[in-house]
Order: sequence, then structure tokens, then C-alpha cells
Amino acid sequence: MKWFTHPWLTIRVQLALGALFVIAAVPKIIDPPSFTHMIFNYRIVPAPAINIMALTMPWLELLCGLALIFGVWRRAALMLIGAMLIVFIIAIGINLGRGNAIDCGCFNVADAGKTYEQRIHDMWLDVFRDLGMLLMVAQVWIATPSPRPSPALRERVARSAG
Repeated sequence: MKWFTHPWLTIRVQLALGALFVIAAVPKIIDPPSFTHMIFNYRIVPAPAINIMALTMPWLELLCGLALIFGVWRRAALMLIGAMLIVFIIAIGINLGRGNAIDCGCFNVADAGKTYEQRIHDMWLDVFRDLGMLLMVAQVWIATPSPRPSPALRERVARSAG
């Protein structure tokens, strides 16, 4: 299991995950109206929140992706990316359950004019892709050492406890 937490693997997974989120964010930032329409198609988000979500989520994806690429705020970026992926998987799953064939809007916000069957198939692929990215989040999280409190902080905590 040592290979799973090896730094050689971890840095590559971290960079790939960061790049995926940057690549996913750019089309949404460039074309907010199309992304707004994609969110609307899910039929999950309350109408007043759709525009706010369409304007903020891509920037959050971009910032989290850049944080992983540059190696800053790694744990915070991983938590946010993991939470977003879980939400994406649930949202796509709800629509699969409803038989609502949608384009996920994950990497491309343009409507591709696909058939119902093609969209359902793509939605299943999206779920498995997101599960794979969730595994990437888990790998980097497990391989990243927890931040240790400074000696001064440990001393203050010990004094306040005793």
C-alpha cells in the first residue's frame, strides 16, 4: 500500500486533479448564460440560487484547481473539490433516476444536440468519471501529512487545559 501514498504518484494526481478543475471552470466562466441553463436543466436548484451558483461555482472550481497546481491550501482545496464531486454525483444520479437526460455541463456548456440515449449514457460516464476524481481526492488526502501544530500552540493548549 506504500505505492498509494508515494510522493511520485501524489504530485502527479494532485496536478492532474487541479488541471481537470481548471479546464472544467474555464468554459463556465467564459459563458455564464449557458452554464446557468445547464444548472436549470437539473431541476434541483431553487430558481433564485441558479444565477448565483452559475457565477460562483466556476470560480470556486478554478481557485481549487489552481490551489492544487501550486500546492497551496491543499487540504481546503481537496475538501471543497470532494464536496463538489459528491454533489455532482448526487445531482446526476437524481436526474438518472428521474429519466431526465441532461448534459452535465461539466467540461462543455454548449448543447451538443445528442439523443436521449446518448445523454443517459453520457450521464453514467459522468458519474464514473466523478467517482474516479473522488478517488484522486482520497489519494492526495491520504498521502498528504496532517499539519502539525507549532510548539508554541501546543504549549498554549497545554497551559489552558491544565
